[in-house]
Amino acid sequence: EDAGRPAGALARGRAGARAAAREVALAVCGITGIVALPPASGATAGPAHDPPRLRAMCDALVHRGPDEEGTDLQGGVALGMRRLSIIDVAGGHQPYANEDGRVRSVFNGEIYNFRELRRELEAKGHRFASATDGEVVVHLWEEHGADFPRRLNGMFAIALHDAARGRLLLVRDRLGIKPLYYAFAGGHLVFGSEIKALLASGLVEPALDLDGLGQFLSWEYIPEPGTLLRGVRKLGAACTLEVDLGTGRSGVMRYWDVPLPEPHANGGLPRTDGEWEEAVDAQLRRSVQAQLVSDVPLGAFLSGGVDSSLVVAGMGPHARTFSIGFDDPSYNELAWSQRVARHLGVDHRVEIIRPDVGGLFDHLMHFMDDPIGDFSIFPTFLVSRLARREVTVALSGDGGDEVFGGYETYVAQARARALARVPAFVWSGVAEPAMARVRPRSAKKGVVNKAKRFVEGMGQPPELGHARWRVFVDEALRRELFTREARTAMRTPVGGHVLRLFDEAGHRPDVDRGLYVDLKSYLSDNCLVKTDRMSMACSLEARVPFLDHELVELAFRMPARLKVAGGRTKVLLKRVAARHVPEACVYRPKEGFSIPIKNWLGSEFRPLLEDLLSRDRVKGDGIFQPETVERLKVEHLTGRSNHSHVLWSLLVFQDWRRRWSVA
Repeated sequence: EDAGRPAGALARGRAGARAAAREVALAVCGITGIVALPPASGATAGPAHDPPRLRAMCDALVHRGPDEEGTDLQGGVALGMRRLSIIDVAGGHQPYANEDGRVRSVFNGEIYNFRELRRELEAKGHRFASATDGEVVVHLWEEHGADFPRRLNGMFAIALHDAARGRLLLVRDRLGIKPLYYAFAGGHLVFGSEIKALLASGLVEPALDLDGLGQFLSWEYIPEPGTLLRGVRKLGAACTLEVDLGTGRSGVMRYWDVPLPEPHANGGLPRTDGEWEEAVDAQLRRSVQAQLVSDVPLGAFLSGGVDSSLVVAGMGPHARTFSIGFDDPSYNELAWSQRVARHLGVDHRVEIIRPDVGGLFDHLMHFMDDPIGDFSIFPTFLVSRLARREVTVALSGDGGDEVFGGYETYVAQARARALARVPAFVWSGVAEPAMARVRPRSAKKGVVNKAKRFVEGMGQPPELGHARWRVFVDEALRRELFTREARTAMRTPVGGHVLRLFDEAGHRPDVDRGLYVDLKSYLSDNCLVKTDRMSMACSLEARVPFLDHELVELAFRMPARLKVAGGRTKVLLKRVAARHVPEACVYRPKEGFSIPIKNWLGSEFRPLLEDLLSRDRVKGDGIFQPETVERLKVEHLTGRSNHSHVLWSLLVFQDWRRRWSVA
C-alpha cells in the first residue's frame, strides 16, 4: 500500500491493527532506518526505499512505541519510527521536517530544554509545526550543523537526513541513556534502537562474535562499541556517526566528555564542603524538575535508598511512587521505601512478588537482543509493570552510584591499597584456597559472602582497580570454560576495555578515575540497557535525573574526598539526602536491586538450567567445554560454591543464540 505514495510521504497510523500487539508485545519510542550507500567496486546496492523492509523494521520495534508509526522515504534514505506519545499527544507526528522539507529526522527520547531552544530558534525565523521537543533538532541542525547535540539537555537517539547537503547523521545522548545500533551490510547502512530492527531488515546476518562473547561472560555486558553479532555496533555515548551520501565515507566523532578537574583556578566552583552540598542539592532539584515535563501521568521508582529517595524528594509531595519486594526478607526493601514515602507524604504503591520466573524468563529475553547478564532485569521489569498501571513516565535513581561514588568496589579498592604489602602468593596460595572451602550463604550478602568476594577480587590483576571485583570469568576460567577454537577468536583480553578507559580518564584522583570507568562502561553498557529494555517492555518511559549532564559535570569537579573516603561511600550525597529523609534511611548498608537468583537456579530455574546447559547441547555447540560447565553446575547446585553469575550468563547466552538463530 506504501508503494504508490510519493517519496517523502509520511506513513502513519494503523493503530487499530496494532491493538492486539499493544496488549501483548508491550513496550516506548524507537527509531530505525536504511541508507543505500554509493556502489563500490562495481557492486550495486539495493534501494533503501523498500516499504515492506522498512515496515518489518518498524514492526520489530512496536513494543517501544505502541501509539503511532511514521516513515520517510527520500532517495536512498528511509527513516522509520514507533512512537509512545508523551508530549503533544495529539500532534507531534514523526518524522520531523524543516520548513522546506529537505531536512528530516526521527527521534527517540526527551529534550528537557526544548522550550528555551525553541524560543531562540523562533527568534531567528524558524517555524514549527508542533509543540513537541524533538522538532527542535531539524532547526538546530540548520543553525549549528553537526555541533547541535551540544545544545541539547536530555536523553536521545536521533537520525537526521539532510537531502540538500547529502548527509545522514546518527546521534546518541551524552551518557548513553537511549540506545542506537548500526551495521554496514549489503551496500547499506542499517540502524535502529534495538538489534532486532536490524535483523528484521534481512540485510544483517546473525553471526556470533566470539570476542564479544568472551567480554560478555567476563563482565555480564559487552563494552561499546561491540555486540554479540559480527558487524553490528553500538553507537557510543556522546557520539555521532556522519555519512556523506555522495561518497559513502563515514566517521564517528565524540562531542562531549566528562570534564577534568580544574587544577589551578576555582572557576567559580564552590569552595567549602557546605557550599558543595548546597550546589549539589540545588542542581539535583533543577534536574528533577526539568524532567517532570509531560502531557501524560508521571511517577517514580522508590526503593528507599539514597538515590531514588532524593529523586522523589525533588518531585514534591504530589508524586506517585512504586516499589516491589520479594518474600525472601534479605531481598526485600519495602519497609525502607514505605518509610521514605510516609516521610515525604507521597502516594506510594507496593507489591510483594513471587513471580512465575520460568515464564517471565521467556518473555523478557525477547527484549534482550543485546543481552546483559544482570539479574536485576527481573525486578526492574516488575516494578515497571507495576508503575505502568498508573503512569506512562517514571523517574529512576540510576546513575547516582556512578556519579557520586556509591559502589562498595571503591571501598574494596581502598582496602586493597592498604593491603598492597601482602605478597600475592598469600592471596593465591593461602586466602583463596581457604575461602574456597567456605560455603556461601543463601542470604543476599552477609559477612561470609562479602569476604569470599573480596578475596576473589584480590586475585585479579591490580591494574583493573576497583573493577576487579566485577570480573566473573577471568583469564584462568576462560581457559577452562572455552574450547581452544573459541579462545583463538578472542582478541581482547578480559580487562581490555577497563584499561583503555583508565587511560582515557586522564589525570584525575583515583576515585574519579574509577567513576569515569563505571560511567563509560558498567553504567552505559549494563545498567542503562537494563532500565531502557525493561521499562520499554512495559511501554513505560524511564527518566534518569542523576544523568543530567550539568549534574554529572558538577559532580566530577567536586573533590574526590566528598565521594568516597574512610570506608564511606557517597559522602556528600548522603549529607544532601539527610536534609530530606530520615537519617536511618540514609546511613544504612547498601542493598542493591536484585533477586534470589542463586537460590532460584536450584529451584524455579532448574529445568532451564538442565535444558540450555545440558552436556549434549553444550558439546554440540562447540564453544564451551562440557566438563567445565558440568562442574560449575554441580558445585552450585550442591552449595559448595556460588556460580550464579557465570551460570546465569551462560543461560542468557544459550537462549539468545537459539532465539535469534545465531550461527
